[in-house]
Amino acid sequence: MKSLRTIAITAAILGILDSIYLLIIKVSNNKALCIQGVGDCWSVNTSRYSEVFGIPLSVLGIIAYAVILTLWILLPRSDFFKRNIPIVNFMLSLIGVIYSAYLTYLEIAVIKAICPFCVVSAILLVILFVVSLIQLIQGPGDE
Repeated sequence: MKSLRTIAITAAILGILDSIYLLIIKVSNNKALCIQGVGDCWSVNTSRYSEVFGIPLSVLGIIAYAVILTLWILLPRSDFFKRNIPIVNFMLSLIGVIYSAYLTYLEIAVIKAICPFCVVSAILLVILFVVSLIQLIQGPGDE
């Protein structure tokens, strides 16, 4: 269980960092921060799909990854957490993977550009989903 927890905490921290970088690109409006020649993060990050109700998706990503990180950190603290956090982790990561798949579809089919930082986020969400699924199947364990 500890190795799953380490993988999840690492993925969540990387997700926060990735989302912060995307937010910096968004608020600074600095195209030079996008890696030139690797995808087209600028087109994706400035598209109308990069915000929900005026909130940049990167802010939502920071919040989601921070919540997931917090849950994984709290997991070994009590039996209550060991019993309940796995299902919450699973549901949050499932929602994240589904929404990320939708955003990837928008990138490919509508925007016709791929953001490498968004791909990193999608991969991290899949990792978090798989780890949370394994955790859910294994059940509460001793830390």
